Amino acid sequence: MQFTSTQKSFAAWCGIAALLSLVIWLLAPVLAPFVVAAVLAYALTPVVNWLDDVGRGRIPRLLAVIVVELVFLVALLGVLLLIVPILAKEIPLMREQLPQLLDTVSRSLQPLLQQWGIHVSLDVASVKAFVFKYLNANVEDALGSVLTSVKLGGSVAFALIGNAILIPVALFYLLMDWSRFVAQVGELIPARLRGTTHSFLQEADGVLGQYLRGQLLVMLSLAVFYSVGLGLFGLDLALPIGIFTGLAIFVPYVGFGVGLVLATLAGLLEFSATSGVMYTFIMVAVIYGVGQLIESLILTPRLVGERIGLHPLAVIFALLAFGQLFGFIGILIALPASAVLLVAIRRVKAHYMASALYLG
Repeated sequence: MQFTSTQKSFAAWCGIAALLSLVIWLLAPVLAPFVVAAVLAYALTPVVNWLDDVGRGRIPRLLAVIVVELVFLVALLGVLLLIVPILAKEIPLMREQLPQLLDTVSRSLQPLLQQWGIHVSLDVASVKAFVFKYLNANVEDALGSVLTSVKLGGSVAFALIGNAILIPVALFYLLMDWSRFVAQVGELIPARLRGTTHSFLQEADGVLGQYLRGQLLVMLSLAVFYSVGLGLFGLDLALPIGIFTGLAIFVPYVGFGVGLVLATLAGLLEFSATSGVMYTFIMVAVIYGVGQLIESLILTPRLVGERIGLHPLAVIFALLAFGQLFGFIGILIALPASAVLLVAIRRVKAHYMASALYLG
């Protein structure tokens, strides 16, 4: 059986793709910091280029790279530190309010359940004992547990520290020489395929760039909305929970759900003894209900746009699928790979609909 040149070329590219996938899967732990740096460099290079354009050559690229990377690292550290006030506030409140909240819930639910013929006995004392066992642990015990874990998992701690140092270093060099790296990769493409490949990658870059820029604006807008909205209801943790919810929207539905749970828990612990349990549910229903409507009907259509084609379910599936196949490194490349696959599917569809097979 004779194969045409097109079939041979297609088989060769499939083999290359399979080989690259195998290498990524085998070297995932080693490649992870470099992939993280590459994804960040892809996202931050336009900012560095913008600073170059604004400075009109008077700002050295070295200075632009340092400024952009420092601002990014400070912002990332600030986001990570959002969890600190949440824990610092929630743990004492859980110690104080959770037993009373359990009593209130038990007294409220049992009469309702009995009216419906459901007889459930909630052992509040056992739940209280379980909660106090873990929440009343002293600092020395907690610190000792952490130290023991660090000793047992020394290699993991060492890897985390190493990655924390390696990623910023790799990001610096990638930001400095991003254009040169892209040009060198482009030179590896056969001359007869460069035009088609360049057009394909430009379209994929446009889809992904538009999605990321629009999603970033949606995240910032929702972070402001949730922070202000929860603050108007008097929630002490409005700022960290609101910012976390807004930023976590990047993972559709999951981020919203986690933020909803955090706000509900914080509200129950803070308001149950003063304003009542219903006040918390009203707060959550109003703020998160309105927030979901604003996101779905106004922000996402205007800032992201349906023409991009990255449906929220497709984003979730891509994150889960690539995470399952390649682990953490797969989560990092899920969106770029999805953009490339989306463009490929569009082109295959267009080619099929223009073919004699479809036109019949």
